[in-house]
Amino acid sequence: MTYASVIVDVPAKQIDRTFDYGVPEQWEDIVQPGVRVIVPFGPRNVQGFVVGLKDNTELEKVKPIQSVLDLQPVLTSELLQLAQWLKDHTLCYTISALQAMLPAALKAKYEKWLITKNTETLPTELHSIFGENGRVLYDNVKDQPYFPIIQKLVKQDKIELYYQVKDKAKKKTIKMIDVQFSQEQLISYMKQLTKGAKAQTRVLTYIMENEIAKISKQELLEMTQTSSSVIKTLTNEGIITEIEEEIYRDPYKDRNFHKSHPLPLSGQQLNAITPILRCIEKGRHESFVMFGVTGSGKTEVYMQAVDAVLQKGQEAIILVPEISLTPQMVNRFKSRFGDEVAVLHSGLGIGEKYDEWRKIHRKEVRVVVGARSAIFAPFENVGIIIIDEEHESSYKQEETPRYHAKDVAIQRGKYHNCPVVLGSATPTLETFARAKKGLYTLLTMDKRMNEQAMPAVEIVDMREELREGNRSMFSRVLVEKLQDRIDRGEQSVLFLNKRGYSSFMMCRDCGFVIECPHCDITLTYHRFSNSMKCHYCGFEEPVVSTCPSCQSEHFRFFGTGTQKVEEELVKLMPEAKIIRMDIDTTSKKGSHEKLLEKFGQKKANVLLGTQMIAKGLDFPDVTLVGVLTADTMLNVPDFRSAEKTFQLLTQVSGRAGRHVLPGEVIIQTYTPEHYSVQLASTHDYHSFYNKEMMVRKLHQYPPFYYTVLLTVSHEELPKVVQVTEKISFFLKQQLSNEAIILGPVASPIARIKDRYRYQCIIKYKREPKLNDLLKTILDKYQQQMVREKLLISVDLNPYMMM
Repeated sequence: MTYASVIVDVPAKQIDRTFDYGVPEQWEDIVQPGVRVIVPFGPRNVQGFVVGLKDNTELEKVKPIQSVLDLQPVLTSELLQLAQWLKDHTLCYTISALQAMLPAALKAKYEKWLITKNTETLPTELHSIFGENGRVLYDNVKDQPYFPIIQKLVKQDKIELYYQVKDKAKKKTIKMIDVQFSQEQLISYMKQLTKGAKAQTRVLTYIMENEIAKISKQELLEMTQTSSSVIKTLTNEGIITEIEEEIYRDPYKDRNFHKSHPLPLSGQQLNAITPILRCIEKGRHESFVMFGVTGSGKTEVYMQAVDAVLQKGQEAIILVPEISLTPQMVNRFKSRFGDEVAVLHSGLGIGEKYDEWRKIHRKEVRVVVGARSAIFAPFENVGIIIIDEEHESSYKQEETPRYHAKDVAIQRGKYHNCPVVLGSATPTLETFARAKKGLYTLLTMDKRMNEQAMPAVEIVDMREELREGNRSMFSRVLVEKLQDRIDRGEQSVLFLNKRGYSSFMMCRDCGFVIECPHCDITLTYHRFSNSMKCHYCGFEEPVVSTCPSCQSEHFRFFGTGTQKVEEELVKLMPEAKIIRMDIDTTSKKGSHEKLLEKFGQKKANVLLGTQMIAKGLDFPDVTLVGVLTADTMLNVPDFRSAEKTFQLLTQVSGRAGRHVLPGEVIIQTYTPEHYSVQLASTHDYHSFYNKEMMVRKLHQYPPFYYTVLLTVSHEELPKVVQVTEKISFFLKQQLSNEAIILGPVASPIARIKDRYRYQCIIKYKREPKLNDLLKTILDKYQQQMVREKLLISVDLNPYMMM
């Protein structure tokens, strides 16, 4: 008998290993590593992943696999290996790593059923509840007054608690008509029809005239204006057969992509692509940093490198950071490579994502463009991996497994012996430092296409504007330049930096601010629904007009939201046509794309938005970019705040003057002297890098030190403090004197969803024992975490310090 080693879908320390199950004879050809199965585990059935097969087992009694969910492995042998790497590098459970690699549709859904073999043996009041088939959903009865009776009967084995594993993956099918008769047979049949059979004649004439062998039922009914009964008659006669065919949900089916062709490369582009092509040709792994200013033509280099990979019969993965960037990137890749491209990002529905993933899995496409999770595309012959805007924090996953797509890309690049390209106008300090050290190869493109000048940047000190009596959120120079663009028929982009800056209600008399009752954070004012919302736990309450603390009527909201900016702008320039892009206007599916398309068709003069419009967008008529609040991120408690500010300002400035018309940028700020603002205005990355590296060295932060963020949370504050203190004391004893441990201290947001949060940060250069020590801590508290709802999370190289 063959035995399967299975990782079961139970994320717990004691269970984070393989379990042996017997493979029934009828499935011996199907069960192989990478296949999902349903297996008995304790009193229930759970989903599991087969990770290996063997001929014998040390166990005396082995349960058999209950059923098989896949006919072919959903995970390749490389991805199974990668799961082990993820487990070690992010300190997660193997099952969490395996689940992260699959689309949501392939994650199991569990239903609990209560089942009885004989309803008659139950008390009379339960007869109608269990019905004729003797089963009822657990969730439907758990809160009912008769539930204790059911619990007793479960103990007496008169009712069984059964876990049903359901696959969420549903394939979409379409009814097709398959024509069985030849033209001669059809003519002969039509001759026998009576004059009354007009509908049949219409259908058969249409099939003959168009020489149809197969057609969708819906199309045939529409084209011949007939009903299903006619189809049934022709089916009974054996002229046609009705079959179900599987089709893909295609998010781009209504879109026409105009075929594009490779453009001639500039000298700098040629210098950048040559070493990449050499790696592709020789099948060698190397990591490249494509350091190219905004508008230098990085995308064209990516596409020509991908083309070289496809010529070799290999596959390509291209990652883009946010959903707003995806439409233009998808457009470019689909225009160049057509149906070879699959798209994976959070804007697609579960079914669409599943279908795009299946195209990759079935080798029907060879290019995938997508957000972070697309790094796990189940390709088996990868020729290049490209990460565009590699500095973006959205490449780091903030929940378990806490991986960074860049690390996974390099790991896959080594496995496939292929180049990994990290592209950005503002690479992270860690990436650029590695390029400087020679660990990555630096490719520089410091000129825009056609030698187009970088946009002229003007910094406006908003403190001066206030002193001179301008209380508006727009400086006088910005209003003047916006008006000028409207008069000239050109377009402008207005960027509002909302991170770390939101609209809140405050009393002008006593200073009272409305906070969330469950989290230590102010509630954000949403004019759209006239309510106050918590962005952490979702708590919501209506807006009040008087102060709850002192009953004063001077209760106003502070801060600038995109809606408020839009209102002010309309007052100043009634003729301006504005497209607003924020959470409220882009929450519907496909709305990003529609709004950007509208702006691209010049149906508006001004595009106003938050960070979703800051990067990657390319519109020829945008000649002015206005940044309304340049420095809000500088006030966030995060050692990367200066770097993030510089990156954001440089990226948003890069939206102006990308084509023939020259561009201008206005940066409004209350801290014009800050080096990140000053150096972004001159597009001087090198000076910023040198300055910021000095600051990081002085304060012992990355890239000079590695960091680990350890967060403890619980509903009781003394418990959190006690556990965090014990952990930090243990680490101080075990780690070398060179390691720095900050804390324990309350997290910047000290309470979320009624749970208190404490943290400590470990900074180190070389601590070979650290990972084992962190595993020891997680193992030690495992029981408490389950029993007392204690939560301990470990983030290696965190991007969010909150």
